[in-house]
Amino acid sequence: MKRVAVWCLLLASPLAAQTPVAPTDAPVGPRRGQDLGDYVITNSFELGWRFHEVNGSEAQYRSDVNYGNGIRLLGSRFTMNSRDGHGRLFDELVLTTLGLGNDPYETAMLRIAKNRWYRYDMLWRSVDYYNPAFPISFGQHLLDTNRKLQDHDLILLPQSKIKFFAGFSRVSQSGPGLTTVQQFDFRGDEFVLSSNIRRRQNEYRFGNEFQLFGIRVNWTRSWEEYEEDTRDVLPAPSAGNNPQDAVSLDSLSRPQPYRGSTPAWRVNLFREQGRWWALNGRFTNSAGRRNFTFDETALGTNRFGPGQNRQVIVGGDANRPVTTGNLTISLFPAEGLTITNHTLIHTTRIEGNADYTELFNANLQTSTVNFSYLGLRNFTNVTGVHWRLRPWIAIRGGYQYADRLIRSVESVAVEGFQSSLEVRQTNILQAGTAGVQLRPWKPFTLTLDGELGRTNKPFYPISDKDYHGLNGRAQYRTRSLTLGAQARANYNFNSVSLFSHSARNRTYSFDGGWNLSDRLAIEGSYSFLHTDTLTGLAYFAASQLITGDRSLYISNLHAGQIGLRGTLRQRVDWYVGYSRTQDTGDGRAILDQASGQAAQATSQPAFLQAQTFPMTFESPQARLSIRLHERLRWNVGYQYYRYLDSWYPLQNYRAHTGYTSVLWSF
Repeated sequence: MKRVAVWCLLLASPLAAQTPVAPTDAPVGPRRGQDLGDYVITNSFELGWRFHEVNGSEAQYRSDVNYGNGIRLLGSRFTMNSRDGHGRLFDELVLTTLGLGNDPYETAMLRIAKNRWYRYDMLWRSVDYYNPAFPISFGQHLLDTNRKLQDHDLILLPQSKIKFFAGFSRVSQSGPGLTTVQQFDFRGDEFVLSSNIRRRQNEYRFGNEFQLFGIRVNWTRSWEEYEEDTRDVLPAPSAGNNPQDAVSLDSLSRPQPYRGSTPAWRVNLFREQGRWWALNGRFTNSAGRRNFTFDETALGTNRFGPGQNRQVIVGGDANRPVTTGNLTISLFPAEGLTITNHTLIHTTRIEGNADYTELFNANLQTSTVNFSYLGLRNFTNVTGVHWRLRPWIAIRGGYQYADRLIRSVESVAVEGFQSSLEVRQTNILQAGTAGVQLRPWKPFTLTLDGELGRTNKPFYPISDKDYHGLNGRAQYRTRSLTLGAQARANYNFNSVSLFSHSARNRTYSFDGGWNLSDRLAIEGSYSFLHTDTLTGLAYFAASQLITGDRSLYISNLHAGQIGLRGTLRQRVDWYVGYSRTQDTGDGRAILDQASGQAAQATSQPAFLQAQTFPMTFESPQARLSIRLHERLRWNVGYQYYRYLDSWYPLQNYRAHTGYTSVLWSF
C-alpha cells in the first residue's frame, strides 16, 4: 500500500494501554535533502496540539493513559550525511525525537559516526509514572514520580576486527508518594505517611572486542553506583483510620538511606555458524556491596491508652557477589539435523551482617534479630534436537535438568556467645519437551509442542511442581492474506505441609490480515485467556492461626482488536480501529457470599470480595492524514477510552483524546 499514514501507528496489544493517535510520521514526498558543503541534510518534524477530556476518575486515566493538553513536538528527524562517505569530522549525524513538550513519555536519540573511526550513540528518555493504587489500603497508597534515563556509548574502530568501546548510563527517579504504617502492634491502627522518593543509579563501563582462533571475544569492565534517600514522614498528628480506638500517632519519621556499588566483568564469546558447529557463551562476575539503614521513630499512644516512644533500627553492610556463566554449543552432524546443548551456572551470595532492633524508649526493652548469610546456587543443563526429516516435516525434542541449592544462616550474639541457625533446601527439576512442525502445502504451517516437568521440592507454595503444558499454532500465509490461530494450556499442581496449590491457564488466540488491494487493508486479532487458581491460606486472625481456608481466583479475559486502513487518490491516508479488553470473571460481578462455592472457599467475608475482578476497557480510534503539498501534511486523530471496573467502580472513567498536527519534511 502506497504512503499509508499509519504504518508506524499499529495497534498496541489490547492487554496494555493503547498507543496514542500521534505522532503520524507519514511520508510527505521524496526526501531529496538540501546540500550543505560536502553534506546532504534532511529534516522533518510534526508539530501539533493534544487535547483530552475525562469524565470519571482522572487519577485512573492518568495511570492508564496520562496524555494531557498542550502543544507538542510530536516527532522529528534530522539527518546529515556526507556525500562520498569521507566527511571531515563525521559521515553521519542522526537526531530523532518523540513527544517533546510535556508528553508523559519523551524520547531523544542521537547518533554521530565517522566511517572506520568512531560511532557515538545517545538515548535519552523521560517517563512520568502515576499510580493511585485505589484498591490498596483504602486508596492511601500513591506514587507520582518522574524517571529519567540516559545511555551514552562510544565505539572506536567500529568496522575493524579489533574495536574499543566505552559507555555511561544514568537512571534517576524522584517525586512524591503515599504509604501506610501500622502502629504500635499487629492489632493497632493504620496511618498515612508522605514519602519523598529519591533514587539515583550510575554505571561507567569500557571494553574491547577482538577475534581469537575464529572466536569473537567481547569483554566489558563496569562500575555501578546506587543511591537512595527516600524519607517517610507523618504530615500531621493523626487519629488513624479508626478514630474510635485509643491508638494515635503524634509524629513519625523514617529516613532509609541506601548505598550500593557493583564492579563487574562481562565476557561474551561468539563463533558464527560454521559447517559443523557454532558457539555462544556469556560469563559475568560482579562484587556488589550494599549498605543500608532504616531508622523509624514513632510517638503516640497504643490501643490501651499509654504513651509510646518506639524506635526501630534496621541496618546492614554486606557483600553480594554474583557469578553467572552460560555456554551454548550447536552441532550440525548432518543436513537438516541440529543438536544444541546449553549449560548455565549461577551463584548468588549475600554475606555480611544485618540487624533488626526494636527499642521501646519508655522502658528500654529491646528485641533484636540478626541475619548473616543467604546463598543460591543454580545449575541447569538443556539438550535439544531439531531434525528436518523432509521439507514438509520437522521434529524436535529436549531434556532439561536443573539443580538449585538455597542456604541461609541466621546468627545471634548475646553477651559474647554466638549461635547460628542454618537452613538448607535443594530443588531438582526434570523436564522434557517434544514438538513437530508440519507444512503439508506451501501456504500452511502447523506447529505442535508439549512440555512435562517434575520438581521434587518447589521453593514457594505457588512454584511449579507437577506441571505440563501444551501448545499448538496454525498459520496460513499468502502475498495478500495471513491467518493464524494458537492454543496453549498450562497446568500446575503443588502440595506442601500446610496447604495445596493448583493453577490452570488456557489461551486461545486468532489473528489475521488481508490486503484487499494496494489501497485497502484490514487486520484483526482476538485472544481468550482463562485462569483459575485454588490455593490454601494460612494466616493469623484474632491471635489465632487459621489453616483451613482457601483462595479461589477466576479470570476469563477476552481481548480483541480490528483495524481498517486505506488510501484515497494518493493524497488522503486514513485509519479506523477498535480494541476491547474484558474480564468476565466467573460471570458474576462479585461472588455471592451465600453460594456454596463461596462458602467453601473461605470463612472471611473480606476474602469473598476478591475472588474475581470483572472489568472492561475499550478504545475506538480514527486518524486522517491529508497531503497538502509534496512536503506538507495535515493530520488529525481521535481516540476514546472507557474503563469499567465492577469490583471497584470509583476507578471508572470515560476519556476523549485527540490531536491535530502539521508534518513538514525537507
